[in-house]
Amino acid sequence: MLAGQVALVTGASRGIGRATAVALAKMGAHLVLTARTQGGLEETDDMIRAAGGTATLLPLDMVREAEQFDMLGPSIVQRFGRLDILVHAAGVLSKLTPAAHIMPRDWEESLAVNTSATWRLIRTCDPPLRAAPLGRAIVVTDSVAGAPMAYWGLYGAAKAAQAYLVRSWALEVEQTPLRVVLADPGPVATNLRAAAYPGEDQTKIRQPEDAGAAIAALAATDLPRGETIRV
Repeated sequence: MLAGQVALVTGASRGIGRATAVALAKMGAHLVLTARTQGGLEETDDMIRAAGGTATLLPLDMVREAEQFDMLGPSIVQRFGRLDILVHAAGVLSKLTPAAHIMPRDWEESLAVNTSATWRLIRTCDPPLRAAPLGRAIVVTDSVAGAPMAYWGLYGAAKAAQAYLVRSWALEVEQTPLRVVLADPGPVATNLRAAAYPGEDQTKIRQPEDAGAAIAALAATDLPRGETIRV
């Protein structure tokens, strides 16, 4: 279904990013995977190879190596000649704390990972995605971005800014083949979710493999423009 296409997936060392990467590989895409941890990426690569797929690994720290993100798009095009799909699944919860108690370091980390990385990805991936026959950009969002909750200001503000930026981008590419959407998978059994709800039984909520399969399937469809889609 996606044979010959190239897909960039962030946050691919675990959780939704890993599951989406494996699902896209099963559909025939070649994966370019980025995350902070080399070991986690190698585990994802093993799963992709076991499924008969192929991947290229690019370990990157969104905070300490942010400027290297600027070269992702050109590097992918130089090596593979194209970029068809972007799935931005990386994110960080930081701390759940009163707004008045947010520390500068935590604020900067949340914005760097949840917002600024999205901005850098848009800058570097927009040209090759526009040039693709059917470019697709899917950014994983969270319902807290549109529904503020007490103590979630640090994470929620960064995700709200991310959502606004992505919707603006979607409007800007309306006259091109590129489709841009936000994907909300709802509660999923990830490390981020476990940190936010430590007492929750994760066996009773959606698993990353289900969310990843839904996002991968979305990438193969004629996406609506600028929507937030519950997957």
